[in-house]
Amino acid sequence: MASLSACHKLWYLHLAAEAGIVVTAYTDRAAGVMEVGRDGVGRFKSVVLRPTVTVTMGSYVDRARTLHKPAHEKCFIANSVNFPVECEPEIVAAG
Repeated sequence: MASLSACHKLWYLHLAAEAGIVVTAYTDRAAGVMEVGRDGVGRFKSVVLRPTVTVTMGSYVDRARTLHKPAHEKCFIANSVNFPVECEPEIVAAG
């Protein structure tokens, strides 16, 4: 989960910088569902990323929210796992 979260964050911050969105804080409360098979081997069934992104008042809050989709699409780790990864972002305007 930490790798998924970090990859998403790095892509998001890159895309935000390109869009002129000033991010002042970024935290994620990722959660995963695991299962253990009869063989005792565990695996993830799904992961949900729940990033909270704080942007400056001059930044575009709606645009900041939409950048999570392309960040997710570009995340090579999310593209490499065999379970669904969802993203439920929250955008906060500072000030």
